Amino acid sequence: MRNVLMTVSYDGTNYYGFQTQPGGNTIQDHLEAAIAHLTGEEVKIHGSGRTDAGVHAREQPFHFITSSHIPIERWRMALNGRLPSDIRVIGAKEVPLDFHSRRSAKRKTYRYSINGNRVPDVFGRNYQYHHPGKLDVSAMRESLACLIGTHDYTSFASRRSTKASHVRTIFSARIDVDTSLDISGSREQGIIHFYITGSGFLQHMVRIIMGTLLEIGEGKRRPEEMKVILEQKNRTAAGPTAESKGLMLWNVEYSEHV
Repeated sequence: MRNVLMTVSYDGTNYYGFQTQPGGNTIQDHLEAAIAHLTGEEVKIHGSGRTDAGVHAREQPFHFITSSHIPIERWRMALNGRLPSDIRVIGAKEVPLDFHSRRSAKRKTYRYSINGNRVPDVFGRNYQYHHPGKLDVSAMRESLACLIGTHDYTSFASRRSTKASHVRTIFSARIDVDTSLDISGSREQGIIHFYITGSGFLQHMVRIIMGTLLEIGEGKRRPEEMKVILEQKNRTAAGPTAESKGLMLWNVEYSEHV
């Protein structure tokens, strides 16, 4: 038996998330069907985490156990020929049998993108939340410091969360602004990218943090309120859940030997 670790990149616009759902049409469904078509095996893949409907992934690792003897260097091309054009396997390697794509992960990074320009980007509209109103990016950045460290993030977890503990560790959080596509003289805000890296994330956690950051940027909350929200450990204290299409799983990191 072999344990194969793959990395998939996908546009989540037309899917119900990564993990199999009763209604079907998930990234996992398509990957498992492609593997079955290629090898004749009914395998179950294990992702490094879940993504919600409409969320994208630049690099989403997953692993599965197989008895196939297909050389590792042939898997990527063979599967991509059997997958929809908005799902692409970008890497494959063989790993030890005890490796698990979720449990073995050390760090995960998500990016949330806001188009702050007055006119949405025709080509990026499926990957950006459009917010033409003025945002105070400095205030948004100021509020990030209190999120760093090991905390109970109940305030930023979905009410439907079934996790026994809401304690997670956030290693870094930052906001970058890309004005390279701004129209000259139009006083546009550019594309505002929020990056957050942690040991793991709760259901809707990044989107709820983002919804709270947007309220700070809009002047509805003060930057120092982020700390109070975190300490309350109450979902009602935080802002709304931001739209899914602006969120992308950026990458997942493992030990050096993987």
